[in-house]
Amino acid sequence: MSSYHPPLRPTPASAWEAVRAHVVPAPPALHGADTNASVLAFPLSVPALRALVQAALDEDQAQKDVSTLATVPEGLQVRGAIMARRDGVIAGVAFAEMAFRILDPNVVVRVDARDSTAVGAGSIVMHVSGHARALLSAERVALNFMQHLSGIATLTAQFVAQVEGTSAHILDTRKTLPGWRALEKYAVRAGGGVNHRMDLAQAVLIKDNHLAAIGGDVAAAVSHARALAATGTPVQIECDTLAQVDLALAAGADSILLDNMSLDQLR
Repeated sequence: MSSYHPPLRPTPASAWEAVRAHVVPAPPALHGADTNASVLAFPLSVPALRALVQAALDEDQAQKDVSTLATVPEGLQVRGAIMARRDGVIAGVAFAEMAFRILDPNVVVRVDARDSTAVGAGSIVMHVSGHARALLSAERVALNFMQHLSGIATLTAQFVAQVEGTSAHILDTRKTLPGWRALEKYAVRAGGGVNHRMDLAQAVLIKDNHLAAIGGDVAAAVSHARALAATGTPVQIECDTLAQVDLALAAGADSILLDNMSLDQLR
């Protein structure tokens, strides 16, 4: 954070609107995947975004930041920046902008790296200009959102790079923080990945515990799933042996997940 400088020229559109309109290449249709990914659509409305960030600021007691209140003059104006310390892919810019804007409605923000942008170490992601107390009290909440989501986007991009030039695609899972699924899956898309099923209702995925409950009958599991699920619902099945793979193929499963296999088995 530096001493006061002339105000920044603000970013023309708010970060969340710009993110919502950001266009990324559309991945091919995959069974059980989110195939509406031609646009990197931000998953929250502006009111929902504000509510989530406000809850985070309340949790942090940002309005009662005794450290800042005790040390920073009330009327001090400053400029600062969010900078990438390592190479990565950015996600969560809208959360940072909202955190600063809630505590300082007159803050001026200039975004240099929007969601899904690859940045190098030392790159400036966002400039802010406003009341010192507000910027300091909002800083940790802003970074918590951006660091978590950018971490997911960065890790996803590393896997995407490893399969570049092949027909493989990187899909995600439902192993998300409760309440954060839409945000974490958004970060996967920002990193170039593809969303698998968003919830238990979107696709059938027969796992080992499902098979154990019916004596391991792969054909029956696929058949019952076809009968119960709505027409067009993908039916997928996890297989941990080559024998199960043969049975799943014969049963007509749409996708087979090779579970806990060695590299030799996968080949």
